[in-house]
Amino acid sequence: MRLNFYSVQQVKEKAVNYNIDDFGQMNQPQKIENIARNVLEIDKSDVEKFYIFTLNTKNKIAGIHLISQGDLNSSLVHPREVFKRAILNNASRIMLLHNHPSGDTTPSLSDDKITKRLSEAGKLLGINVLDHIIIGDNCYSYYQNKKHLL
Repeated sequence: MRLNFYSVQQVKEKAVNYNIDDFGQMNQPQKIENIARNVLEIDKSDVEKFYIFTLNTKNKIAGIHLISQGDLNSSLVHPREVFKRAILNNASRIMLLHNHPSGDTTPSLSDDKITKRLSEAGKLLGINVLDHIIIGDNCYSYYQNKKHLL
């Protein structure tokens, strides 16, 4: 019988110098929005992109991961892909982020479903979902709008 041995490692694709220290802990949607617009330039994308920000125990950004890039009005997101990256990044918490190329940040039924599903999966794994932020002409935060899906 042949036995296969594996190892898992994380590879940093790139690093960007950005003065995040001015923001301190990532516990406000406006801080994530600022990075999303100025570093990721997500508001300029003509397709939907779904990211997670992994946070350490002090709510500082450990990493930014592109989970999915879709089409004009959707992107496929699966908990396995989200939490694989969160676990590899030693995340204590995550924040979800995606854009609406239309500019309208009103959450869709699909947005509500994936937020609830990821939040439930995170609770099971001990990696809390702090917020889900939608970027368009403005910024929508599930946490600030008290959507009880988190």
